[in-house]
Amino acid sequence: MRGHPPRRLGSESDPPVKFLATAVFAFVTSLLLATSPVRAIELSIVSGDTGNGIKVLREILDRYEKKSGNKVDIVVIPPSTTDQFGQYRLWLAAGSSDIDVYQTDVIWAPQLASQLVDLTEATRDVAGAHFPSIIQSQTVNGRLVALPIFTDAPALYYRKDLLDKYHAKVPTTWKELQDTAKLVVDKERAAGNRDLWGYVFQGNAYEGLTCNALEWVMSDGGGRIIESDGRISIDNPKAAAALDRVKGWIGTIAPPGVLAYQEEEARGVWQTGNAVFMRNWPYAYALGNSENSPIKGKFDVAPLPAGDSGHPVATLGGWNLAVSKYSKHPDAAIDLVKFIASPEMQKYRTLKTSNLPTIAALYDDPDIARQQPIVPRWKPIFLNAQPRPSATARIKYNEASSQFWTAVHNTISGNGTAADNLAELEARLNRLKGKGW
Repeated sequence: MRGHPPRRLGSESDPPVKFLATAVFAFVTSLLLATSPVRAIELSIVSGDTGNGIKVLREILDRYEKKSGNKVDIVVIPPSTTDQFGQYRLWLAAGSSDIDVYQTDVIWAPQLASQLVDLTEATRDVAGAHFPSIIQSQTVNGRLVALPIFTDAPALYYRKDLLDKYHAKVPTTWKELQDTAKLVVDKERAAGNRDLWGYVFQGNAYEGLTCNALEWVMSDGGGRIIESDGRISIDNPKAAAALDRVKGWIGTIAPPGVLAYQEEEARGVWQTGNAVFMRNWPYAYALGNSENSPIKGKFDVAPLPAGDSGHPVATLGGWNLAVSKYSKHPDAAIDLVKFIASPEMQKYRTLKTSNLPTIAALYDDPDIARQQPIVPRWKPIFLNAQPRPSATARIKYNEASSQFWTAVHNTISGNGTAADNLAELEARLNRLKGKGW
């Protein structure tokens, strides 16, 4: 007799064996998947933040790494926004994938948009929590190219103790600031305080001087350099008078070295107790009140003074996160951006740095109001802050701003008159404009 054909393990003729083999295979596969580590994505973010901003960013990234399993390195660059922008342009022009996420100034969106990922769809669930005007500032041709993490509007920092000592009130005009600074400095130096100066600000030849000078010029009714219709307006007597006034500060109420100060140099003089007044961004508030600060509890903030126009002007600042279109991990980079910009992390940053959040609800947060009282007070200031003309000059803004701050720096340094320098500046800007911005 012919015998039965040999059985095949798991053949259809033996369902129990087939089931057992399938179950064993599935178990072994799941075991292997469970024991194989998921490969972490390595990301990089570039920042040139001031004060303790880099330290706080690292703390936020540590939380992200714990949540996501990914790793993030910070590429730290100098705090000068001018230097940052130049380096960003080099990386992006080279198509570098070394940087996944860029921390960007509020003015850079039109200039960098073509090399950044469109975040519109990916952030549709969170963008509505931010102030609409800030989201709009980062939207170019219908593409949201950066998500805001904090906004900025400068303050006049003043020494309460010194003003009280000499029965002086907080100045509301530039003339009052000049007179009060001189009064306090003269009396303090006569009493032996030789290192005290009246006023420190950002006088170096860089983007920070554009911010300061726009405030001086606009508060005197001298226009906004380039008007919203594209017209160049800087060559006028009111703008020249504003710069002539500042020129008179150098070496009298402001130290000669202010011509080389950026944010941190100004804060250094201020926080060591050697200035009566300072113009700076809100980040300096938390640092001034830090545990070992010589001026802790001795200062407060007020809006910047008004000029002859009768209206104080604060330049709009702020920082955002953008994803490079050359990133090898755009989805993970977008996830990182959304994490840093989230309400929880914006609150964390604000409590640590006194940076102004871009999420409206946080201005009503009781913890923020208690620990950083400048924040709720500064909401109307930044909502009325004046933008630099980057939306008008678009890709030509960086060159226009460079020409402006150069003319301003020359003037307040004593190299030429304000009238001559502004006339030359307007001619240069007209050549840059050509047939249009």
